[in-house]
Amino acid sequence: MNSTSGTLDRLKEAIRRKRPGLLRRGVVLQHDDATPHSANLTQQWLQRYGWKILPHPAHSPDLAPSDFHLFGPLKRHLGGMAFETEDDLISELRNWFDNLDVDFLRVGINSLLSRWQKCIDLHGDYVEK
Repeated sequence: MNSTSGTLDRLKEAIRRKRPGLLRRGVVLQHDDATPHSANLTQQWLQRYGWKILPHPAHSPDLAPSDFHLFGPLKRHLGGMAFETEDDLISELRNWFDNLDVDFLRVGINSLLSRWQKCIDLHGDYVEK
């Protein structure tokens, strides 16, 4: 099993525990075409469980929630902070992520629909200019 398949196994188990109905309705993932995502073992795993992939245009940060919704607030939070050790930084990052409001995450994911529509309307051009 490659590491991506292991990650997908853990994700599937987490979905089964936390959102059991979601597995029956179907899962749609958004990811790019990085080597681990496009590897044969990964593709076989996705096919075996019937998970769909939402296509992602190459180099399109305006369609990646981490880029358009998450990194800005994270950068503002960390702005001006200094960390003596990598462990201090990791601790602060964990604290920030642990305290994120679920509605913040929901807004980022829900904004994908309008961002995809803009991308379609612009024939694949970047949404944010």
